Amino acid sequence: MTFYLKYRGQTLEEIDLKEARESLKRLVSSGKIPHALLFSGPKGSGKTSAARILAKIINCEKQGSEPCNKCDQCVSITKGNNIDVIELDAASHRGIDDVRALRDAVKLSAARARKKVYIIDEAHMLTLEASNALLKTLEEPPAHVVFILATTNPEKLIETIRSRCVNIVFKKASSQEIIRSLNKVVKGEKIKIKEDALGVIAEKSQGSFRDAVKTLEQLTSEKESLDKKSVEEFLFRRKTFNLEEFLTYLAQDETKKALTEIEQVIQKGGSMQDLLEFLLTSLRAGLLAKVGIASGPEGLWPGGERFSKEDLINLIKLFTEAHGELKGAFIEQLPVEVAVVKWCEGEGRKLQSARLDQNSLVAKGDTGSPSSRSPKLDSASENLAQTIDPSSRRQPTAPLKGEMKLEITEEVWRTILAHVKPINTSIEALLRAARPIGYDGKVLTLGVFYKFHKERLEENSHRRVLEDVVAGVLGNPARIVCTLTEPPVRREPEVKNPPAGGEPVLTEGGDKDIIKIAEEIFGN
Repeated sequence: MTFYLKYRGQTLEEIDLKEARESLKRLVSSGKIPHALLFSGPKGSGKTSAARILAKIINCEKQGSEPCNKCDQCVSITKGNNIDVIELDAASHRGIDDVRALRDAVKLSAARARKKVYIIDEAHMLTLEASNALLKTLEEPPAHVVFILATTNPEKLIETIRSRCVNIVFKKASSQEIIRSLNKVVKGEKIKIKEDALGVIAEKSQGSFRDAVKTLEQLTSEKESLDKKSVEEFLFRRKTFNLEEFLTYLAQDETKKALTEIEQVIQKGGSMQDLLEFLLTSLRAGLLAKVGIASGPEGLWPGGERFSKEDLINLIKLFTEAHGELKGAFIEQLPVEVAVVKWCEGEGRKLQSARLDQNSLVAKGDTGSPSSRSPKLDSASENLAQTIDPSSRRQPTAPLKGEMKLEITEEVWRTILAHVKPINTSIEALLRAARPIGYDGKVLTLGVFYKFHKERLEENSHRRVLEDVVAGVLGNPARIVCTLTEPPVRREPEVKNPPAGGEPVLTEGGDKDIIKIAEEIFGN
């Protein structure tokens, strides 16, 4: 039996995530276990294990706050052969017919246990029709049934299902919590390994208990040395990739040497996935160190003094982009090589310079008199306001003392549109029916002229694209918030026989784009 199954928690006390453990303890001690629960959290965080523990507590013959793990019900649930505790994988049973069969089975009483418990894993994979069919059962469940839904993406579940479940959140595990879990295996298997080596495993597992235990099992099965250095080499730390040298090549713009280092990784059997994960983790630690926050184990960030904070931000963006392109890359190392060339040949620095130039177009605010603000900026902002709404003409007022006044100029808004268009012309066309009406340094509020446009812009895929572009142009992450506002009215001076009422100004010669998005949405 693998370590992960052998040392899987069997009681609430053995759940390694402290917050989830305490939440379940309070729930059980209240004596009122709800008929529907939702366990949400990242992979490997113990959701399914906790669901089985709860199923044992519900049906344990001794009826305590912890399962006895000795009665027939507890033993059969642990072995996975209890006919009244049914585990379903929604990824493979996601259709409406599967849920209808479940609804028919739910009506039958438990065969031997006190209650039937349905554990539905990856519940977000259910189709919309299946979700709606399940909803009816969740609204009016039989008294002898408890549903436990587990998911890594709770936001993909329909709101009506989420609202009928008590949500227990399983957060990403900390290194200390993972080390706690690993120590159970180490003690049980009598493995000799140092604490700092466990720390390296915990860091590599990225918050997943399951991945951490699997890594420890692989190390022991391959009879690897279990000191810190050997574990680092095994986990792609230094054996195939020399971080110090690679960063030196980047700092000195040594394109050829940096590319050679990447090629050696491939020749030694390393993967670009591991290389980028290690590199980005190190760059993040360096960035946090620049702002006075210690991160990661000692020695994770060598040579951080070679780069400024702006350099680190740009490197992280370049290699994050490369990481996102790995899956579809024809040649595995190509996205990484492109990122290296961009940086060493100066494009990374040009990108930063361009962003700084764009930032200069955004009023950063002041605490002084009106004369301390940039006249050019005030003029551009006022012109934009008058273009959008002529009634907005007003006398400039001095900002209150200590007040930060942030504005998006017309030039910056046009730059944002220009950056969005090559990525998604539909989003750019939607944005032409919107205007920036507020920016506080963290949130950019858009006034959208029509409800349909607002709903489209608020879709996750569209909002993410827009937020990425805005962050690139402004040089700061910004959340996009949309609100309905009155559309501007075209005012043509001295026009004979004007049409009745004003026509909304959506574009400037961009009607073809509006037509295109309409065709995409509604069909030809």
